[in-house]
Amino acid sequence: MAAASNSKKKLLIYAHYYHPDVASTGQILKELAEGMLDTFDITVICVVPSYTGSVDPEYKTKMFYEEEINGVKVTRIRVPEFSKTNKVSRIKNILAYFIGAMLATFKVGKMDYVYSISQPPVLGGLIGVWGKWMKRAKYIYNIQDFNPEQTMAVGYSKNKLILNAMMWFDKFSCRCSDKVIVVGRDMIETVKHRFRGKKVPNHSFINNWIDEKEIYPLPADHEQVVAFKRKYGLEDKFVIMYSGNIGLYYDLENMMPVIKEFKDRDDVVFAFIGEGSVLKDLVAYKEEHDLYNVMFIPYQKKSDLIYSLNAGDVHWCINAKGIKGVSVPSKLYGIMAAGKPILGVLEQGSEARLIIEETNCGYVTEPANYGEVKAIIERFLNEKETLVPTEMSNRARAFLVKNLTKDVSINKYIREINI
Repeated sequence: MAAASNSKKKLLIYAHYYHPDVASTGQILKELAEGMLDTFDITVICVVPSYTGSVDPEYKTKMFYEEEINGVKVTRIRVPEFSKTNKVSRIKNILAYFIGAMLATFKVGKMDYVYSISQPPVLGGLIGVWGKWMKRAKYIYNIQDFNPEQTMAVGYSKNKLILNAMMWFDKFSCRCSDKVIVVGRDMIETVKHRFRGKKVPNHSFINNWIDEKEIYPLPADHEQVVAFKRKYGLEDKFVIMYSGNIGLYYDLENMMPVIKEFKDRDDVVFAFIGEGSVLKDLVAYKEEHDLYNVMFIPYQKKSDLIYSLNAGDVHWCINAKGIKGVSVPSKLYGIMAAGKPILGVLEQGSEARLIIEETNCGYVTEPANYGEVKAIIERFLNEKETLVPTEMSNRARAFLVKNLTKDVSINKYIREINI
């Protein structure tokens, strides 16, 4: 067995977050790493579990921690705690990961391939370039989100000097890579646009995914789905759910006035599951306007995600304007795996919207078209007793099982890395 293991090519993954952190990229990278173990000997460099900002005492005594999780070797870096609402603490946390990952690179031995994702923004690509140089390895750069394009889309920074520097460095990472892998068809156009008139880096497109054996449709009377609804006051209601990061890129603050239009309807509840930088604004709006049918629910453990997703009758899949070609909301795959109709607020031609339209598993409109969002909610409420939601659910699940499963995407990654 040892000889067989030694014959495998060695792959180093810079993950930033990794299991058991609940970050969607951390979950995806865990499944990717474990799914490629038959082909590669895999080492992951990541932070200690800290996605929510806090660090357990067991991870506060050393600089590095070495573990093995399901056959994947994991080197963790201690980072300072942070608040998602405090820019300075977040920057300190990210820089600690970046510097720690550079140092950890020397601890992991020879590598044939280096793989990094675009998290944290720009630095994720640069740490991959560092790994390529230090290990004299082939470098695969997986862009989950384009930056500074994402930063500009939501106005997080308007400093031209900083934005131009971010663009230069991330284009540098693309040029240094042996392959750029993006997660949406619309993102291919962004790669080409970045390098228009110049040589476009070698690139390909692979969808993100969900493990369809972990998330799947459950009946409404399933004991744990009923228990979840009871715990959070969702019983006997039509549940319109948002599950995921309650952050800057989803225009959620501007959805609250739309939701307010339904404040007097006791047959519907709007449930937000997760945390993030704008959660406090949503809570403040709820309290100011007495929105009794709006519920805020903490992040759910991965093992409980199947129950929370199935508790929703309709799920939001939403991006702010300007995110087309920049990012693909990973929550789409979980919604489809659970077989739930989708309320999409997404730009025309964006990957998530293309999938919803091709599958006919929901209703979609453009970001900032708040009147149409209200009309879609009313349409879902009017159709809740018809066969329409069931037919959408069946189409969503069937499409996902055929096209967006873990095995389908991981086999594509293995082929692309080996080329």
